[in-house]
Amino acid sequence: MSVRSEEGRGPLYRLYASRLRRQIDPERVPRHVAMMIDGNRRWARQLGYETPAHGHRAGAAKMVDFLEWCDSLNVEVVTLYLLSNDNVLKRDSAELGDLIEIIAGLAGRLSRRGDWRVQHVGREDNLPDFLVQSLRDARERTRDNTGLHVNLAVGYGGRYEIVDAVRRIIQKHHEGGGSLEELAESLTPEEIGEHLYTRGQRDPDLVVRTSGEQRLSDFLLWQTAHSEFYFVEALGPDLREVDFLRAIRDYGTRDRRFGR
Repeated sequence: MSVRSEEGRGPLYRLYASRLRRQIDPERVPRHVAMMIDGNRRWARQLGYETPAHGHRAGAAKMVDFLEWCDSLNVEVVTLYLLSNDNVLKRDSAELGDLIEIIAGLAGRLSRRGDWRVQHVGREDNLPDFLVQSLRDARERTRDNTGLHVNLAVGYGGRYEIVDAVRRIIQKHHEGGGSLEELAESLTPEEIGEHLYTRGQRDPDLVVRTSGEQRLSDFLLWQTAHSEFYFVEALGPDLREVDFLRAIRDYGTRDRRFGR
């Protein structure tokens, strides 16, 4: 397998991509897309690279393409799952060091691209200082931008996010002089949602995962309660625009019931 630019593909591919775009109803494009980029290590191994870093770099480059595809269809928010809290705690130190460097570079690159707004979602306590600073710099540099909102899920864990939200609610309630009994009676899903890392944002409409894996891996556990899912066989760096367009077309045919 190899990464190929969309521009370098043949006329039949471009014709098919154009046909897919025409089949997409602009009124049924998801407003928030969450992407689980997976398969970077397998991609590097299959191509004979000595370290996974080559796959992670190719995957990061593909995420820039992915954001451009989303932007072209007027998607409003994209959340990229780049590094889980479990990855931080369990990954080989050499691979983790490469990943951290790649993510820091990606954050800087995205913050200087067009009118996109970049936000970190995740914990900072387990991340190295220079990565935390890179994510903060990207946020500050794009704070006033009004284009595509890009969430970078780094040091992220869905369970930790819910725990952190509940802790903030308890602390706020305690500072206001309320009792635990009052908190227990008043606590609602809406209040927890207002204290998540993604507070103020709509929940993902569509979650896409590459490499054929069909699991959530602790990603946006609360927010994806009513999300649609689409799984792509391609490894992360080999994701094509037509794969993305097919996911959007498929999403447009689904009847979202939200528990009704």
